[in-house]
Amino acid sequence: MTHKRDKNEILDVVNYKDGWLRDMVKDVTKRSTAQQVVIGGVSGWVSGYLFIKVGKLAAITLGTSILVLQIAQHKGYVKIDYSLLQKDVETAKKVLEKQAKDNYPGVLETRLDNLKRFFKNNIYLAGSFTGGFFIGMTF
Repeated sequence: MTHKRDKNEILDVVNYKDGWLRDMVKDVTKRSTAQQVVIGGVSGWVSGYLFIKVGKLAAITLGTSILVLQIAQHKGYVKIDYSLLQKDVETAKKVLEKQAKDNYPGVLETRLDNLKRFFKNNIYLAGSFTGGFFIGMTF
């Protein structure tokens, strides 16, 4: 009997118990140096490659949107009050900074400390990931 998946079925990858990927990345830090270098390099290469591909798409989309907005403004379809826009951006910036400080105090500093500790404790994995990331960016 074959099981047909519903097209709206959600696959919970966070709590997924079986599979080779979960077994492979369960605790990479306990693996040998060579395995850490390979895992870090391959995952870095894939991340770098995807970063460039998605980045190009985002740049094209953003550039096209700005170009269309500028043409529409030049033709008179759109009128932009830049002083009002600047005032609203400053107000939104102040509100967001206040909410971030009130709701999530010290989050950025804590995360950076954790990241530094991870890189220090996993130098082979982190180094090979970084190298793989830059190699992936060249493709």
